Amino acid sequence: MNSLNLKIVSKIELQKPRNDLKLRTQFSPLRNSLLCSVKNGGTLTLTLTLYRKTVFCELRTSETKKKSSQAPRTTNIEAPDPAGAPPTIKKGRRSWKLKGFPKKVVSILSNLPLAIAQMFALAALMALGTFVEQGEAPSFYFEKYPEDNPVLGFFTWRWILTLGFDHMFSSPVFLGTLILLGASLMACTYTTQIPLVKVARRWSFLHSADSIRKQEYSDTLPNASVQDLGVILMGAGYEVFLKGPSLYAFRGLAGRVAPIGVHLALLLIMGGGTLSAAGSFRGSVTVPQGLNFVVGDVLGPSGFLSTSSESFNTEVHVNRFSMDYYESGEVSQFYSDLSLIDLNGKEVMRETISVNHPLRYGGFTIYQTDWSLSALQVMKDDEGPFNLALAPLQINGDKKLYGTFLPISDTDSTNLKGISMLARDMQSIVLYDQEGKLAGVRRPNSKLPIEIDGVKIVVLEAIGSTGLELKTDPGVPIVYAGFGVLMLTTCISFLSHSQIWALQDGTTVVIGGKTNRAKGEFPEDMNYLLDQVPEIVDRKQPKSMSG
Repeated sequence: MNSLNLKIVSKIELQKPRNDLKLRTQFSPLRNSLLCSVKNGGTLTLTLTLYRKTVFCELRTSETKKKSSQAPRTTNIEAPDPAGAPPTIKKGRRSWKLKGFPKKVVSILSNLPLAIAQMFALAALMALGTFVEQGEAPSFYFEKYPEDNPVLGFFTWRWILTLGFDHMFSSPVFLGTLILLGASLMACTYTTQIPLVKVARRWSFLHSADSIRKQEYSDTLPNASVQDLGVILMGAGYEVFLKGPSLYAFRGLAGRVAPIGVHLALLLIMGGGTLSAAGSFRGSVTVPQGLNFVVGDVLGPSGFLSTSSESFNTEVHVNRFSMDYYESGEVSQFYSDLSLIDLNGKEVMRETISVNHPLRYGGFTIYQTDWSLSALQVMKDDEGPFNLALAPLQINGDKKLYGTFLPISDTDSTNLKGISMLARDMQSIVLYDQEGKLAGVRRPNSKLPIEIDGVKIVVLEAIGSTGLELKTDPGVPIVYAGFGVLMLTTCISFLSHSQIWALQDGTTVVIGGKTNRAKGEFPEDMNYLLDQVPEIVDRKQPKSMSG
């Protein structure tokens, strides 16, 4: 026999003694130990040493001394209760943590009040994100939220920059709360929804008439057959199962599965939103008509998941910029005719965009967001054309005004004089003489000259600049898919999951059922179905009597 020197600490449960084992015990009061010899094809010695409430169990063979240099492997067990209660098994602290800790976390995460609190926290953060300006330079927040005049008495720029509220939807606080809510949804699905579906799929026959009568709805059909009832239920869309005299049927299992789909849809929406916030590119540019720009020079990453693509090398050429106007003269819509050019100089796409009608190509989207005036093209005494740069002027309100200057005297003179021109939009140009007096108004492209201080001016064209916003949003398809699944599964979740049990008791059929929704309509549906079950008629004819 190989040598063995092992101390075992384990929970001890008393079992029935085996007939094929011979047990001989001897208790030594001096050593406070119990010596057991078991003979079954060999001799084995089991020594139990009692110390307080702990039992040390030592298993040895005759060759133990030869292996005395090896360290024994020991664990502790709880001794039996002196009152006679059976001992309980303990598997050790390490094993309990590995198995119990995740279950405890899942139980906490699946708590409904916790999930509701997380949703309120997300709503509050999103509301704060609409209140605090996003993506501005730190100096903006220093001026807008100073420490000497905090908002609500405590909210300053330190809160915004420290917690990342200047980019709320990719901040660690927002993303962390979103991840916690997603974990709560998954925990609820694992602990509640999936077990409900598993239970709903089981065939649960009831073999007692009393159990069937205890259901939400119950009835009795005399002179009926449970097989005929099964046929009627199958025609009504029920899944029917028969086992001897017992019947079980259910309908609307999709209503039980739908909440899992709702949770999945919410996870898709949150995952897509997170990908959009942390994995997209954004940028804006104002380009005069006739000029180009490269997409990659405008786009900048918005989060740690942002990755560029080959389409960022695409060049965009502004062919033309134009505007439509209301009868009052206000701008109603503005358009940009854009051409996309690849690295080989080939035009791969051309499209005219406007507000709410963007251009999409290669994973990025170009939106029409703003406009301005960049230059004014004029003729001076039949010379030119000259392009005069227009500069934006500050005025009260949100109206736009642009101005330029055409010198008419020697440009080297210290007292430079000229003609001033103002433009509110691309419809009309207001001209002033060198004294600042109104000289007249001209429409671009009208070719109608105007003479000011002996100089003939013709306004040829007002050149506009288009304001474009570019972005990539990889989470949009995921968010759209999530909302599609959410609408579908929300509708399916209103389907009732109905269960029916029946038992053939002689010539009588006892029926019971329940449903999770439409509890007022369920009895009416059941009565309608039971009215269709045929009655079994005794066809035995009475014997004729002769007299």
